[in-house]
Amino acid sequence: MSRTLFIADLHLCQEEPAITAGFLHFLAREAPHCNALYILGDLFEAWIGDDDPSPLHRQVADALRALPVPLFFIHGNRDFLLGKAYARASGMTLLTEEQVLTLYGHRVLILHGDTLCTDDAGYQRFRAKVHQRWLQRLFLALPLLIRKRIAARMRDGSKQANQHKSLAIMDVNAEAVNATLQRQQVTMMIHGHTHRPAIHRFVLNGQPVERAVLGAWHARGSMIQLDASGLSLIEFDF
Repeated sequence: MSRTLFIADLHLCQEEPAITAGFLHFLAREAPHCNALYILGDLFEAWIGDDDPSPLHRQVADALRALPVPLFFIHGNRDFLLGKAYARASGMTLLTEEQVLTLYGHRVLILHGDTLCTDDAGYQRFRAKVHQRWLQRLFLALPLLIRKRIAARMRDGSKQANQHKSLAIMDVNAEAVNATLQRQQVTMMIHGHTHRPAIHRFVLNGQPVERAVLGAWHARGSMIQLDASGLSLIEFDF
């Protein structure tokens, strides 16, 4: 069967070996049987540079490179510093933060999804700051140990800030979704980030529209399948 798969928000880290094992099983058993695999960000819980000699990073790169299908990656808010060196080691093609695909007769917009959460003004200000190229270059020039300490403090700060935010603020903004769909001239969108797996169907400017949201890999895996029959949200055990 001709199909394309999309995943996001695995948040791989040394502290969650079960998720890593589930992902490796997915790469070995499920992913080879598709036309292409798209990873829509937050593959890793944190990324402080391609020069981080983490055994987990090497293990994942080896497994990705062994995949016999095209592999594509869009940065998330956790791994936006993942660079060309790691992409080459993994066999991944890096995409821009918004990418329009033509698949099975559909124009499909794929993105991580954090740019749609415009009600969270504090996060959007932080995002704009850390996506400045000069600041990224400065950070990556620091010794690895210092980068690890900075990343740990930033993760702690993010967790504390999110505890005081409502779930509605951290979800997508409907107007931002509609504006993005219209700007890209698409009627189908796939994203992650919010950890709220669902397929939303509605009408925009008289046209039926679909927005598919990937789930995070906490206790189970989550993927979106797109084929000739349309979009499917599939959850599965590790």
